[in-house]
Amino acid sequence: MKSVRVADYMATQLVTFKPNDTVFEAMHVFLTRKISGAPVVDDDGRLVGILSETDLLDVVTQDSYYNEAVGIVADFMKHPVETVSPDEDIFSLARRFRAEHRHRFPVVQAGKLIGQISRRDVLRAAVDMVPRRRKR
Repeated sequence: MKSVRVADYMATQLVTFKPNDTVFEAMHVFLTRKISGAPVVDDDGRLVGILSETDLLDVVTQDSYYNEAVGIVADFMKHPVETVSPDEDIFSLARRFRAEHRHRFPVVQAGKLIGQISRRDVLRAAVDMVPRRRKR
């Protein structure tokens, strides 16, 4: 099978958060943009964490949620974050998705976030690799 790189299928227009964004801002973005997770980057574009719906559910289940301000993204994001290289073979990545039960990986080059690759992107690459049959 032909080698296809992560860079060929990764998304590059990403919703991201800063560590000091409030969790309420993050909740609003998740709902309005219909996303389930997003990278957290510093002012230089370096990946510092990842925030998911599950992380935000942790906010809601805290006793303090109903009594006071609940915090910032940095308080709830996961870190360190497992990443992939833009040069990684997408079919090797498919095995990693299966083994690790992940939905997406941030793509990092020279320490900076440059994209994100999802399971759906891998499926799109697989479909693109199969020659289309003509209808008779």
